[in-house]
Amino acid sequence: MPLMKTSNPALGARTFQDLSGSRYGGFIGTEARMTLNGTVNKTGILLVCAIVTAGWTWFQFMETGNPASVAPWMMIGLIGGLICAMITIFKKEWSPVTAPAYALLEGLVLGGISAVFELRYPGIAIQAVGLTFGTLFVLLFAYRSGLIRVTDKLRLGIVAATGGIAIFYLLEMVLGFFGVHFTTINGSGVIGIGFSLLVVGIAALNLVLDFDFIEKGVQYGAPKYMEWYGAFGIMVTLVWLYLEMLRLLSKLNRRN
Repeated sequence: MPLMKTSNPALGARTFQDLSGSRYGGFIGTEARMTLNGTVNKTGILLVCAIVTAGWTWFQFMETGNPASVAPWMMIGLIGGLICAMITIFKKEWSPVTAPAYALLEGLVLGGISAVFELRYPGIAIQAVGLTFGTLFVLLFAYRSGLIRVTDKLRLGIVAATGGIAIFYLLEMVLGFFGVHFTTINGSGVIGIGFSLLVVGIAALNLVLDFDFIEKGVQYGAPKYMEWYGAFGIMVTLVWLYLEMLRLLSKLNRRN
C-alpha cells in the first residue's frame, strides 16, 4: 500500500503501514477488523467522556468565578492528556484504554478554558461548540459525497500549513518568555482575525485528511483496536479546532 500522509500526529504516515509486519497486517488472519461504523461509535464515546469532565470543571469554575479553583484540575488534564496522547501514539494497541483516558483528561482542560471565556464573553462557548460540530458534519458530508477529494497536492498543502502553524506557535511561546509578543496577530484587528480564520480553516481541513486516512485503514484491514486509535486521532483534531474557534470568537467579541 502506498504511504498515507496526514498532518495529524496521532494519524501519522506509518500508522497502519507499521501493522503490516504483525499478525494483523496484509489481510492475514481471522481477527476482527476495523470498521467505519465502529470508529464513529468510538468517536462518540470519546466525545461523551470529554463532555462529562468538561462539564465538571465548567460548573466548578462557575460556582466560584475564580480560575484558581480549577487551575489544578486543568494542569492535571493538560499534563495527563499529553502523556496519554504520547502513549497512545507509540502504543496503539493500548488505545482502548488510553484514548478514553485522554478524552477525560482533555475535558478537564476544555471545561476550564471554556468557562473562563464564557465569563468574559457570555454565549461564546455554545457558539464555539456549534461551529466546531457544524464544521465536522459539513466536511464529513463533503468528503463522503465526493465534493472534496484528498489528492497528494491537497495533503502536502495541509501538512505544510499545519507544520508552519505549529512552528509559529512554538516560536511565539519561546519569544514570549523574553517579552516578545505578536500583538497584531493576537489582536482583534483585521490581521488578527484573518490569521485566526486561516488557522481555523487549516484545522478544519485536517478533519478531511483524518476521514480519508481512517477509510484507507479500514480498507487495509487494520485490527479492531485501531477503531479507538482512529477515534483518538479525530478527537485530537476536534480539540484543536474547538480551541481555535474560541480564539476567533473572542477576537470578534473584542471588536464589538
